[in-house]
Amino acid sequence: MNSPVYQTVIVGGGFTGLFTALHLAHEHYPRSVILIDKDDRFCFKPLLYEYFDGEMDSFQVVPRFSQLLEGSGVIFVQDTVQSIDLHQQEVKLASGNSYKYSNLVLALGSVTSYHQVEGAKEYALPFWTQADAIALDRHLRDCLQKAVQTEDVEQRRRLLTVVVVGGGASGVEMAGTLADFLPHWYSALGGNHSEIRVILLNHGQQILDGDINDPLRSIAEKELQQRTVPIEILTEAEATAVHPNAIEYKSNDEVKKLPTHTTIWAAGTSTHPLIQDLPIPKEHRDHRDRPLVTPTLQLLDFPEVFAGGDCAAVQNNSLPPTAQVAYQQGANIASNLKALALGEELEPAKVNIRGTLLKLGLNDAAANLFNSFEVAGEPAHLIRQGTYLTLLPTPIHDFKATTQWLDEEIFHHHLDPQDVGKKVVQAVELVGAGFIGVLVARKLLRMLGDEEKRD
Repeated sequence: MNSPVYQTVIVGGGFTGLFTALHLAHEHYPRSVILIDKDDRFCFKPLLYEYFDGEMDSFQVVPRFSQLLEGSGVIFVQDTVQSIDLHQQEVKLASGNSYKYSNLVLALGSVTSYHQVEGAKEYALPFWTQADAIALDRHLRDCLQKAVQTEDVEQRRRLLTVVVVGGGASGVEMAGTLADFLPHWYSALGGNHSEIRVILLNHGQQILDGDINDPLRSIAEKELQQRTVPIEILTEAEATAVHPNAIEYKSNDEVKKLPTHTTIWAAGTSTHPLIQDLPIPKEHRDHRDRPLVTPTLQLLDFPEVFAGGDCAAVQNNSLPPTAQVAYQQGANIASNLKALALGEELEPAKVNIRGTLLKLGLNDAAANLFNSFEVAGEPAHLIRQGTYLTLLPTPIHDFKATTQWLDEEIFHHHLDPQDVGKKVVQAVELVGAGFIGVLVARKLLRMLGDEEKRD
C-alpha cells in the first residue's frame, strides 16, 4: 500500500511513541500521523504490577490505543514491523503493507535479555506485557492449587517456591508484590502461607546496584524483609540454567540448584532487533548497540528520523531507561517535528528527572523526591500511585482512572489519623496542586476531620 510521502510514521506505541502522537495531535501538527504497534493496547508498565495483583483494572493500566487516540486524528495500525528502510524512507509490515514517511519516530523500546542463559527463554516467565501478566497469574494460581492438593512435601515445596532473577528495580518490585499477595492467595485456598518462599536472585553484591533507584537500597532491603513472607535475597548469585522444575546458579565458584516450578526473569534488557538491524555504523552507537541521537533527538546519519526512550542514546547525556524520560522525550520529539514542518528552529530536548518511585509490596513503596528527601511505606505508596495516574495518557483516561483509584485506595482504605496530615503534604508536594493533588488533599483532610470528630 502506497501512502502520501508527507506523513510522519511512529514505530512503537510505548511511552515515547504514544506521547509523541498525542502531543502532535494536541499541537495541531500539519501532517498526517500514523502510529504502528503490534498490540492493540498501550501498556503503562510502571503500573503493570497493580494490574497483575488486582489493585487496578485493565482500563487503567492497559487501555486500548483506539480509545486513547479517539478524536485525535492519529491513525493507529495494529501490525508487526518487519523491516525499516532508512534509505528509502519506508516501513514494511508483516501484513505486506508498507508506509513511506517524510519523518520517522523510532520508539520501539527494548526487549527482554536472557543473557544466553540455558533454558531461560524457554522456561523463565517474563513480565513485560499484559499477556505476560495474565500468563504469570494463571501459572501461579495453578501452582498454588496443586500445592494445596498434594501430600508430597518436596513437590509442595517446589510449587510454593518462586525465584525472581534480577535485583534491579523490576526484580525488587516483583518480589515485593509476590511476597505480599501470594500468601493471601494460598491462605484463601486453605494452605499455610508460611510455606511460601520468594527468593530474589541477584548477580551483583547489592540489589539496585547502578540503578536510578540506588539511593533507595537501604529502604528497599528493610521493607522487603517486612512483607507477609520475608524475601530471601541471594547476592553474588549468577543464574546459569533454568529448568521446568529448578534453577541453577553459580555462587562462590560453586554451581547450586534451587528446586522451583516458577522462575520469573527480570534480569535486564537488550536493544530491539529492528534497531540492531538499522544501517548505522558502530561509531554512531553506544555500548548497548543503541543509535546515538543529537540533543534534538535526531539520528546522526538520518536527521529526518527521531528516536527516544530505551531504543536510543543521547550524545554525551546519560539518561535512565525510565517512563518519565520516555514520555518527556515524546513531547520533545513532537515539538521538534512541528517546528520542522513549519520551517522553525529545533530545540534541544529537556528532560527533568523528578525522582524515583519504587513499589515494595501491597500499599508499600519508597520514593526519592527530586534527590532531596525520601519517603517510605504507605505515604510513598500514595505518592507513587497518584503521580503515575497524573501521567496516564489523555485527560479523559486520566480522570476516569484517577477517580476510581481515589475511591478505592484513599476513600475506602483505612489511614492512621496521626499520619494523615503528613501524607497530605507529601502527596501534594509531588503530585502538585492540580486536580489530583487537590482531590487527594481534600479527601485526606476530610478523613482527618472525621477521625477527630469520632475521638
